[in-house]
Amino acid sequence: MTTSPDTPTPPTPAQEPLGPDDFDALDQALDAMREHDEEIPQWEFCEGFMAALICTRRAIEPTEYWPVLLGDDFVPAQHMEFIWNWKRRWREIEEGLDAPVETLDDERSWQPEVLDTRGAIASLPEEERAEVEGEEIPSFAQVWALGFMYAVENWPEEWTAPRDKEAAQMLDDALDNIVALTEDDKAVPTVSMYSDDGPPSVSQQRLDDFGAAIWAVYDLRQLWKSLGPKVETIRKEPTPGRNDPCPCGSGKKYKKCHGE
Repeated sequence: MTTSPDTPTPPTPAQEPLGPDDFDALDQALDAMREHDEEIPQWEFCEGFMAALICTRRAIEPTEYWPVLLGDDFVPAQHMEFIWNWKRRWREIEEGLDAPVETLDDERSWQPEVLDTRGAIASLPEEERAEVEGEEIPSFAQVWALGFMYAVENWPEEWTAPRDKEAAQMLDDALDNIVALTEDDKAVPTVSMYSDDGPPSVSQQRLDDFGAAIWAVYDLRQLWKSLGPKVETIRKEPTPGRNDPCPCGSGKKYKKCHGE
């Protein structure tokens, strides 16, 4: 069969967006790791951490970030399906952040994978809700924002404000918008992000803050891409005068030794 030049090439498995089954596989992999290390985070935290890595000024290598996120005992070769899905999600986020979108309704835009845990609990039968009563339940997108800022805090030198005042202000404003999501949503809930007919669990202010945080990540990605990696200053040792002692320790004057 002849393929027309205008026929789009089907995406390879590595390019296909992650579906519910893929995110379930990520959750299951993290659950399995948590049996041996209770500090292993939830996927939403990993999702925020990944977004920050993609925006960081210097490219952080996996060998550098895996111990920070998943501990010193994490061996990538033992978790190949997790790594495969991680790389696919990484590509998705990069493509979304680099797409020339003007609205988050654009199908090319990046959308963080976040949970409305409070909405999920509110939708449970009363006897099941009673089992978690009194527990601290994170707000919508709060865990994602904590994951993002965890990466920022672990590589502070890569998030140092640039000298340009306008760029520095852009950095501060963007990080402030993300930090806002690390706080509890204490406003009156008006909508459920868990289900269309679920009881209200998220405030309108939270949704506005969430949108601002997404655009903040777009700004951070573009900011560091435009500035590029830091250029290290090379400090050259001063050259001794011709009549100064040679720094090699020979006891001769510089002009009679290494200065010849």
